[in-house]
Amino acid sequence: MCILFIANKMRRDFPLIIAANRDEFYARPTAPSEFWNSHPTMLAGRDLEAGGTWMGVTRNGMISALTNVREPHNLKQNAVSRGELVANWLSLNASTSKNKVENDSEHYLSRIRENRHHYNGYNLLFGNINKLRVYNNVNDTTHTIKKGVYGLSNADIATPWPKVTQGVTALNHYVNNAKLIDHESLFELLAQDNKAEDDALPDTGIGYEWEKALSSIFIQTPNYGTRTSTLLLVDLNNQITWLERRFDEHGKAQETRAFTL
Repeated sequence: MCILFIANKMRRDFPLIIAANRDEFYARPTAPSEFWNSHPTMLAGRDLEAGGTWMGVTRNGMISALTNVREPHNLKQNAVSRGELVANWLSLNASTSKNKVENDSEHYLSRIRENRHHYNGYNLLFGNINKLRVYNNVNDTTHTIKKGVYGLSNADIATPWPKVTQGVTALNHYVNNAKLIDHESLFELLAQDNKAEDDALPDTGIGYEWEKALSSIFIQTPNYGTRTSTLLLVDLNNQITWLERRFDEHGKAQETRAFTL
């Protein structure tokens, strides 16, 4: 997954809204969102190549999502798949009570910090519907998600890439002004494909053409692009709505899956 936006405690009707895009090579085999046979209370898509996932939720309200940190000059060829970090948090806590989540969160953070050098760069969002944090293994930093609107892409949470700023601004305006939260409006936010101006492009070492192509919220190139858009909404009764929209290599929507937990 390459970008996600969070509106936390900004509305009474939906205290938590997460809108995210997963960007990946079209050739990488992927299964759509479903409850896993190995963990029947865990809802997530699955990376069929490495076995992990990029975002998921459990019936008891545990949440996790991942974005890669773009560091082409520091890639480890023998690194452990980052997708296991999301799957591990969800599967380990699929039956955890709210009262235990703080201790479990601290324990998991300690584990992933200890093993951070085994992975290529990542941001890991993890916690539950009431408390979320983001860990960045490159900087070895943790950021608690408090009240507000946040954006997270392929740098740390404090880096204002143009597409992150664009999405945060749009989501902040929407949650503060919409009378009702509409799923299609959130999907439209994730479908924005305008590119950053050249003088605002980040320089991550991948060259101008790729920096430009990856500078939009929704990405489409011949071999790589946005594969799924996912919405996770928690209402005031703690009911979770999960919607996943899948796209083909031409950026055309193929299927939308919906679940209520």
